[in-house]
Amino acid sequence: MQMAGEMKMSGDVQTSMRTDNTASRLASVPVYANAENCQKSRICVVDVDGLLINKSMSGFGSMGENPVALFREKLDCIATDNSVRAVVLRINSSGGGVTASDMMARDLEQLVTQRQIPVVACLMDVGAGGAYYLAAGADEVAAHPTPLVGGVGVILNLFNLEDMMGQFGVSPLPIKGGDSIDLGSSLRAMEEPERRVLQDIADQFHHRFIDRVQSRRKLDASSDNWSDGRVLTGIQAKSIGLVDHIGYLDDAVVRARQLAGLPESAPVVMLRRDNDRAYTMLDMTPNSPTMSSVIPLKVPGLDRSLLPTYLYLWQPEPLPQ
Repeated sequence: MQMAGEMKMSGDVQTSMRTDNTASRLASVPVYANAENCQKSRICVVDVDGLLINKSMSGFGSMGENPVALFREKLDCIATDNSVRAVVLRINSSGGGVTASDMMARDLEQLVTQRQIPVVACLMDVGAGGAYYLAAGADEVAAHPTPLVGGVGVILNLFNLEDMMGQFGVSPLPIKGGDSIDLGSSLRAMEEPERRVLQDIADQFHHRFIDRVQSRRKLDASSDNWSDGRVLTGIQAKSIGLVDHIGYLDDAVVRARQLAGLPESAPVVMLRRDNDRAYTMLDMTPNSPTMSSVIPLKVPGLDRSLLPTYLYLWQPEPLPQ
């Protein structure tokens, strides 16, 4: 095909972008359903993706949401929608904050207590740290053959920037009331008594994680093949009892349908805002800003407001801040 001459377009083209998260309320969107089935008993797929922290993903043009608040909002919708008869948690996360993970797990427990509906967790690429802490609260845990599962541990990221600051002639001059108020400061070396204090806290949070997994999964707490923070493949995790089934998301939906006693025609829905897509069960809720910062330079350890302190997080490399 050939085209001769110029191609011109006249008129105005307008685009719009929200500068803050003025999102609509969540609504059920069918992903596998016939129109006549949309008001009958349904299975809801709840997506849990990315870093689980109790903080919004800020930035210009950001539609990223606070994952803890979004999770609660979705569970609140399910709690008041009697047509939802089963839930599938689609989890793809390496974890997050200790408190954020615990809050989400508690919200799930309250939903189960209130509605008495089955919950099946399905682990996708990663289901570790706080994400597995959450998954352990499901009636059954399914995993793809290839995800990384487990990460039953806790980490506190600290940095010693004393030498670097000295190279720029910068010296900290804190005014303190309480000798330990700057415990874990990145601007000076840590003393051994301070390290012990922080280690004791980490051990307490670690034992809490172990106790939860042991009670939910009926595992031997004395075994270190799952409780030392390591990650396993889905198949390895099944062999020691961290997961119940090896399969795919479709299989997890089938299992949830069976536990709820629903027919094969029961539709599958996801909770979405007006600006979110939901054409398949794999679609994700946007959770990252269009532009993270006007000044993108971040020095690890200086901006302590970006993350919680202790994390239930499988972390093979430093977190981007």
